[in-house]
Amino acid sequence: MTGHELRRLASSGVSVRLTGLDRTRRAGGGLAALVRDQHVTGATSDPAALAASLADSGAYDDLLRALAARGVTADAAVRTLTAEDARSACDALAPVHRETDGADGHVSVALDARLARDAEATVQQARALVREVGRPNATVEIPATDEGLGAVTACLAEGIGVNVTLLFSPERYDQAREAHLAGLEQALAAGRALGPIASAAAFPLGRIDAAVDTLLDRAGVGASEAKALRGTAALAVARLAHERFTAHLTTPRWQHLAAHGARPQRLLWASDTVPEPGPRATRRITELAVPGTAHTMPEATMRAVAAHGAVVPRTWTRHSYDASRKKLAYLKSFGIGFADVASALEEEGLKKSHASWHSLLDAVSPALDEGRS
Repeated sequence: MTGHELRRLASSGVSVRLTGLDRTRRAGGGLAALVRDQHVTGATSDPAALAASLADSGAYDDLLRALAARGVTADAAVRTLTAEDARSACDALAPVHRETDGADGHVSVALDARLARDAEATVQQARALVREVGRPNATVEIPATDEGLGAVTACLAEGIGVNVTLLFSPERYDQAREAHLAGLEQALAAGRALGPIASAAAFPLGRIDAAVDTLLDRAGVGASEAKALRGTAALAVARLAHERFTAHLTTPRWQHLAAHGARPQRLLWASDTVPEPGPRATRRITELAVPGTAHTMPEATMRAVAAHGAVVPRTWTRHSYDASRKKLAYLKSFGIGFADVASALEEEGLKKSHASWHSLLDAVSPALDEGRS
């Protein structure tokens, strides 16, 4: 994999982050090599990828045997595996974290998806995980449910960095941004340094286009107009979130926090699927090469960008934002209410996270049983 387009993406002011942490990648120094050669500046965990690695690679057999001998539960084993992978990734990204003075080089780690509707339990697990990982560039992932947003504020107030996930609409992003502001204000009131407190707001854009395109295909009227709208909803959402982000940076409330060292909550475009071959695979990533944002993607997507990407830094204008507003509003002509789509995607995202977490527990349990026998 050549790194020319990834280098161009990074040099345009975009943070390139890897999706998926596991021992198989670490065994060959994979993440360190991606940091060194492919301009990767962050990473996010993926319980589904870890479950697949447990099932296929045998890379965790020694650790699982040791955990089995201690008689730990599957839940405790998953926490240990997750923390170990996160710790190693944090170490690989430590040079980036130092060189950027904490602005980049973060590793965001998934919490137990079953806690998404329990703010207090989420905060408790976030504390325990950050303590176990024991690295300054470790952050936690919290979904943007009503309860999750309360946990976001509480974690940030304690100095725990947060990647807010499952954002599907500009309106939900407004709430995530408010949770970020409230958390930083509480941290400042408690006398905490704001500079080290990292946060990102993650939009799984591929899921937005997939959902809207399916509804457009079912519309049955205005076929040519519906076809023209396919593949445009996610970019419209991203632009409108960016409009809100840039306006927010001019507010007295934010400027007061920034004067005390606070960093903005970075917009993060999440690619959680492996793309089809060819130039179309990288379209969304190249269209979103917006300075100050971040892209998280599997290694296969990085290869596609390296092979087929044509990165040009983007500058969005008032015209871009207005056109995006009109695009989302036009969906109503086909009986599609985007607020309903976003709500359904949030519920679907929670179910998918639950399924991934259960698949991880299911992968760990037999290995622990075998280790005890």
